[in-house]
Amino acid sequence: MMRLGVLRHGHTPWNRAGRIQGRTDVALDAAAETALAQLRLPAPWDTAALWASPLSRARRTAELVAARTPNTTPALTEMDWGTWEGQHGKTLRADTDSGFRDIETWGWDYRPPGGESPAEVRARLMPWVAALHTDTVAVCHIGIMRVLLAQATGWAFEGPAPFQIKRNRLYVITLSGDDWHLEPSPVRLEARAP
Repeated sequence: MMRLGVLRHGHTPWNRAGRIQGRTDVALDAAAETALAQLRLPAPWDTAALWASPLSRARRTAELVAARTPNTTPALTEMDWGTWEGQHGKTLRADTDSGFRDIETWGWDYRPPGGESPAEVRARLMPWVAALHTDTVAVCHIGIMRVLLAQATGWAFEGPAPFQIKRNRLYVITLSGDDWHLEPSPVRLEARAP
């Protein structure tokens, strides 16, 4: 048995503006840098293996909360949102020609125009997860977290998700072979001692 704790990166200017980031490499904003520098991974997660998406917002979040350099892998790169990247979700939703659909109506196989489906994201994540042999923290993106948590809960991107992803919390998945289980309560990051 092994545990995987997944953590969403801190805020960026695009997050705050409601823009879809996807694979666009947008850095953390100054407020996020300041806030994350005051937080840390709680024990025993502070000594777990540390991985991050290679995108700067995730990599920097990992550096700040773990006080060390993470390993990076393209497997943890955010989902490709295709032609929707950089656009505002509200604008896309209002444009009937955009093809926009809320994530709760995607199923595993819907993909944004020119983008990537949850099933395709899962296909690139599974070999990385299968290669893990020790408790691990992965600092990544909401799209990656949705896929991992869907795998652990049986949610199929249809209807409301049985989880809510918040920042500054580790969502812990217990892995035993093909048996994945999401622990019911996320683990909060701790305040760093002054």
